[in-house]
Amino acid sequence: MESNFVDYVKIFFRSGKGGAGSVHFLRDKHTSKGGPDGGDGGRGGHIILKGNEQLWTLLHLKYRKHIYAGDGVNGSSANKTGAFGEDIIVEVPLGTIARHPENNELLLEITAHTEEKILFAGGRGGMGNEFFKSATKQTPKFAQPGEPGIEDWVVLELKLLADVGLVGFPNAGKSTLLSVVSAAKPEIANYPFTTLVPNLGIVKYRDSRSFVMADIPGIIEGAHEGKGLGLRFLRHIERNSLLLFLVPCDSNNITKEYEILLSELEQFNPELLDKQRILAISKCDMIDEELTKEIAASLPKNILHVFISSHTQSGLMQLKDIIWKELNK
Repeated sequence: MESNFVDYVKIFFRSGKGGAGSVHFLRDKHTSKGGPDGGDGGRGGHIILKGNEQLWTLLHLKYRKHIYAGDGVNGSSANKTGAFGEDIIVEVPLGTIARHPENNELLLEITAHTEEKILFAGGRGGMGNEFFKSATKQTPKFAQPGEPGIEDWVVLELKLLADVGLVGFPNAGKSTLLSVVSAAKPEIANYPFTTLVPNLGIVKYRDSRSFVMADIPGIIEGAHEGKGLGLRFLRHIERNSLLLFLVPCDSNNITKEYEILLSELEQFNPELLDKQRILAISKCDMIDEELTKEIAASLPKNILHVFISSHTQSGLMQLKDIIWKELNK
């Protein structure tokens, strides 16, 4: 089955070349030997990226391998400037970055709705011969050619913009939690790697406030090396403000599982450890109060924790309160 979630495309872009300046001299029934009146060439079209909050994926660009802007028109007589080449505006979801495929240089990123940034500027139009007229050179018989456009391959990559990123091994209950606290409808089943694409949900909070939660596909040991679903999904976590670690209560060792997840993130990008973290122990409808206390005593002391059950919805309001407080610190 082909996924509709596309977070990586490689496209060959070319901005328009500038029009040439005109070499022309004024000639009409009243003037047999007029001065230069060649106009400038028009600028070539820009390649522009524009943010669109209604887009969640790069799917609409998946099959567009070449995108060209229009060329500028040459200048003409009577000092007429040539028309500008047509700009091409490529709409992209918020969180899209453009980078060079060979050296990974970051070219630009789009993070706001209707934000526009020029990826490749069109070539400047050449000056017509009227521009070069001077006291010592009254009949210049030359003009400038237009500048060429810029052409190159560019990688567009989407990094989801969300307030909270769910981090956990496959089958930790992330999709179930998202489906309960938001209107998102992720695929849910009792086997690993059900979630093959990130899901976003808007979580409603008290007094009509809300925040965005992203269910990132489960990572496994070695994800930073590209194992499992690997690097493709770890990059979506980079943009989250807060990381919510989800470990089921029936895990053999909750602290060890949390530390493995933390280690994977650190090896992928050490800056991820600077983000705020919350540890949620999931599926707690399976344990009694005594076992809950026993687990709580064994948890790491340097992270906020909360016991939750998506099935019975216990602890979910407390979880939202903690998230809201942490997001607004």
